[in-house]
Amino acid sequence: MSGPQSDIEALIGLMARLPGLGPRSARRAVLHLLRKRSLLMAPLADAMARAARDTRNCGICGNLTSGDFCAICQDPARSDREICVVEDVADLWAMEAAGIFRGRYHVLGGRLSPLDGIGPEELRVPDLVRRVSTKGSDEVILALSTTVDGQSTAHYIADALTGTGVKTSTLAQGVPVGGELDYLDEGTISAALRARRSF
Repeated sequence: MSGPQSDIEALIGLMARLPGLGPRSARRAVLHLLRKRSLLMAPLADAMARAARDTRNCGICGNLTSGDFCAICQDPARSDREICVVEDVADLWAMEAAGIFRGRYHVLGGRLSPLDGIGPEELRVPDLVRRVSTKGSDEVILALSTTVDGQSTAHYIADALTGTGVKTSTLAQGVPVGGELDYLDEGTISAALRARRSF
């Protein structure tokens, strides 16, 4: 079958692949876009085409940018002394949204996962070691997930940085702000207890 109906079904199928959208939500989104064709759909299509054409990874940290280097790497007010290592760009954006870190970032592009075929050679660890060695950084903050794969990746990076003289640290783990103990899992409570500090 070809024609408008198959185009709409193809669009719904593509939208349903997006995180957080199932077939029903995708159908609603497509219908909304079609109703607001000139106001929303055409500008969205143009913006997506530009992003697909122009977006690339920053040549230094791996963030997304439309130029050779991202705004964070070009910002002279940011410190080279601290490099925060994250798994992907979404993690970098989350850290930036907190507005507290004023150092530089390094996006690995994933985490070690033997089951998914992701080994050390697929990650940007050699680039990190080079950056640390040439920029004179004092600390590498490993802001990686607390999963088994995330922690294996953290250990691998810490080993790779041995001999560079840089301090490695990880984010504190435990009870989230506003969290109640009876809603937390045992692993979170255990991590919070181990990371306790003076009151």
